[in-house]
Amino acid sequence: MRRLRAPTHENHDRWLVSYADFITLMFAFFVVMFASSQADKSKVKRVSESVTKALEEGPTSGITDKVNEMLGGTAHEKSKDTPGAPPSVKMELPKAGGNSQLLAELLPSLEYLNAQLKKEIESGKMRVTLEPRGLVVSLQQATFFPSGEDTIDPATYSSLEKVATAIGKLPNPVRLEGHTDSVPIHTARFRSNWELSAARAIAALELLNGRFNVPRDRVAIAGYAETVPVAANDSEQGRAHNRRVDIVILSRQQALTEPAPIAPGRGVASVVNPKPAAMRPRSP
Repeated sequence: MRRLRAPTHENHDRWLVSYADFITLMFAFFVVMFASSQADKSKVKRVSESVTKALEEGPTSGITDKVNEMLGGTAHEKSKDTPGAPPSVKMELPKAGGNSQLLAELLPSLEYLNAQLKKEIESGKMRVTLEPRGLVVSLQQATFFPSGEDTIDPATYSSLEKVATAIGKLPNPVRLEGHTDSVPIHTARFRSNWELSAARAIAALELLNGRFNVPRDRVAIAGYAETVPVAANDSEQGRAHNRRVDIVILSRQQALTEPAPIAPGRGVASVVNPKPAAMRPRSP
């Protein structure tokens, strides 16, 4: 008689082979991700050391080249017709020991704007600075707005187009800040400096969006009246510096602290209620 073969039992553990392969692949993936993150940290460290050294040793004209060299030349694509920032234009940077990530992120745009807006900066019509909150382009009221009004002078459109071009090259959100001096205003159109400062920020928004196609969902507006001066209000020169609209290209770190828009696709209009104060007619 033929000997009956013992029945074989189904192996229920075969899935362990596929599971082990999957775990191995996942481990390899995370090893690669970890190695990449360590390389980025090393790159940022080299950028920080380079910028700090340049700031401590003297002129800032070579900082951008050092940063671009550390980043492999990918941080900024220079225009063929646009040289580096001209030596006659002072590039205002955060103090040494500041945020190196901010420098790597926005320094190329600072260089671009300093080169493109050289005439406006030297004549005092505009001011470009790099601050911890981001890249700030200040528009002086005397150049861009008629006294006591919120209509932007068409003669300044070419200057604003250069700013819009810089905004278009970055993914960062933008905040438009209106400022006035400390002299109160009370006219048929504007009851206070708060309304005037907010109206000028809105006018800048309408121009950047309507004429230069800057998306509204990237922009927020704010009216600060006289509460954030950059100079003393006890002289006409100081008051002139305080009457301005700041176009702030926010750093990514600063953008994380910004409030979300009220509704999708629309910017945030932030107008602070004024404190009661005696007002008299004037044109700021």
